[in-house]
Amino acid sequence: MNQQSIPEILENEKSSPSHRWQLVLAGSIILLAGVGIGKLKFEQNETRVLAQTQIRPLSVETIKIQLAKNYQTVQSYTGEVVAMRTSEIGFERSGKLVEVLVDEGDRVKKGAILAFLDTANLQAQRQSLIAQKAQAEARLVELKNGARIEVIAAAKARVRDVEKQLKLEQIKRDRRKYLYEQGAISKEQFDEVAFNSQALLERLNNAQSNLEELLNGTRYEQKAGQQAAVDQLSAQIKDLDITIAKSTLKAPFTGTIGLRSVDEGTVVEAGRSIVRLVQDNQPEVKIGVPIDVAKKLGSQSQQELEIGGKTYSARVKSILPEVDPATRTRTVILQLASTAQVSPKEIARFKISQTQEIEGYWLPITALVKGDRGLWSCYAVVDQKDGNSKVERRLVEVLETNGKQVLVRGTIQAGDTIVTEGTQRLVPGQLVISQSI
Repeated sequence: MNQQSIPEILENEKSSPSHRWQLVLAGSIILLAGVGIGKLKFEQNETRVLAQTQIRPLSVETIKIQLAKNYQTVQSYTGEVVAMRTSEIGFERSGKLVEVLVDEGDRVKKGAILAFLDTANLQAQRQSLIAQKAQAEARLVELKNGARIEVIAAAKARVRDVEKQLKLEQIKRDRRKYLYEQGAISKEQFDEVAFNSQALLERLNNAQSNLEELLNGTRYEQKAGQQAAVDQLSAQIKDLDITIAKSTLKAPFTGTIGLRSVDEGTVVEAGRSIVRLVQDNQPEVKIGVPIDVAKKLGSQSQQELEIGGKTYSARVKSILPEVDPATRTRTVILQLASTAQVSPKEIARFKISQTQEIEGYWLPITALVKGDRGLWSCYAVVDQKDGNSKVERRLVEVLETNGKQVLVRGTIQAGDTIVTEGTQRLVPGQLVISQSI
C-alpha cells in the first residue's frame, strides 16, 4: 500500500460513504469515553472534599436562643399638617373696592385692616338722616315744653277780640230785627246780620278751644308719636353706621395672607373672597389611625411626629368620634407647638409602639437559609456522643422582621444553639466548632 498523508486519507474518506460513517462512530465513542472519565474524576474530588470536611470541622458563630412571649412593633401612620383656621374673607355688602392694604405672604394681627369699599354715598345718606333727626328732636322738645307765654297771651287776645265782634253783631241783629218788624228793612238785610252773628259765634268757639289746648299743654299721644319718629331716625342712622363699618375689611384672627383674589377698582358682590387668611401660628396635624389604636391614645397625651425629616412634639387635642367609611379609621388631631416651623399640607408621620402577644425566637437575619417554595430554615448545632458537633437543618416560619433581626417559630426550642453567620458554607451533617457570640 502506498503511504498517504493524513490530509489525503481524510480526503479519501470523505469521498467514501462507508468511511464517513466509520469516522462518525469513532468520534462518538471518543466523546462518551471522555465524559465518563470526567464524571469519575469529579466524584472522586467531591468524595475527597467531603472527607476532608468531615475530618476538619468548620468554626461557626452561634447563639443560644430564648423564648420571647411577646414583641414590640412600631407602626407608622401618615397624615398632613393643617392650619387651625383658614378663612376666605370678603365684605358683607357689595361695592367698589378702593384699597387693599395687604399682599400675599403678609402677616397680620387680629383686627388689622385689610381693605376698604367706597362709602361716599353712605356718608351722604348719613348726613341727611342726621338733619332729619335734628328737626324731629326740636319738634319733640317743643311738644314737651308746651306753648310759650306769648302764644297763650295772643290766643287770649283773639278770644277777647272775637267776643267783642260778636257782641257788636248781636246789637246790630237786635236793631235790624226791630226795623224788620216795623217794615223799615227787608228780610234779606235782617238775614245778613243774623248770619254774621252766627259766624262770629263759631269763630269764638274755635278761639276758645285753641286757648284751652294751649293752657292744658300737648297731648301724650302727640309727644309719644314724635318720640317714635326720633327713635326711628336714630335706628336708621345706626343701621347706616353698621353698613359703613362693614365697608372696612378686618382680620378675624392672627395669621398670614395666603391668597389675594382681587385688586383695587373692582366692583365686588357681597360674600366674594378678597383674601385668604391662614392661621399658621398654631399648626395641627390630622392623621387617620385604626380604631383600636385610637382607643389607646390618651387625650392631651404627648406624642412625637416626623415632619420634613425632623421630629416634633405634639399634644393629642382630640379624636373625632366618627369612623371614615373609606379607610375604616378614626381621625386624630394633634396640636403642634407654636414654635414648630412647618407649613400646611406637609406630610406628617406618626409612629406608635404596640405589643404583640405571640411567642417566638429572635434570630439574626443572617441565620436564615432560604429553602424551596419560599420556605425558610436555619442550622442548629447538635452535640454528638463522640464529642463532635454537627449541624442540622431546622424549618422555621418568619413572624416579624425588625431591622437585622427576625422573629421565627418552628422546629426549634429554647436553649438550641443556632448558627448566625456563614450558613452558605454549611450542609446538613457537617462537623462544626461552635463559637458563642
